[in-house]
Amino acid sequence: MQVHQAQLEVRPDPAEVGRARRWVRARLAGSGIAADESLAETLVLLVSELVTNAVVHTRCCAVVRLSLPGAATVRLEVTDSSGRAPVPRCADGDATGGRGLALVDGLADRWGWHPEGAGKRVWCELDRPGPDGDPPPERERTTVLGGVAYEVV
Repeated sequence: MQVHQAQLEVRPDPAEVGRARRWVRARLAGSGIAADESLAETLVLLVSELVTNAVVHTRCCAVVRLSLPGAATVRLEVTDSSGRAPVPRCADGDATGGRGLALVDGLADRWGWHPEGAGKRVWCELDRPGPDGDPPPERERTTVLGGVAYEVV
């Protein structure tokens, strides 16, 4: 199976989040995933959350990688040079931020992070529907934090 991989470098500027969303939409369109498919909409939201975390919380440049296999699973990774671990927060009802990793956890089939050099790589995966549009088979949802896997129940 052929896997198409692409990457985008983003500056530590909140305007880069919109550029990353447009970039992902273009990559998906080139792979035959329509913009109105739920997988595309979910992936655009996930890239928005992960890139926002990278550029706002670390104030570092980041690299966005997208792996689009011919079938099965789509993988999104955001690598930055900050060694600070991503920490899910409990946002107050009136807070305007603090829900990004909760969204990632709720939308991705799997997600996690691991150290990479002096920084880290935060990743998530979405399973693609079958060729007849059926949802992918139900799998255990897994979160990997700092190399330790947690089953989501």
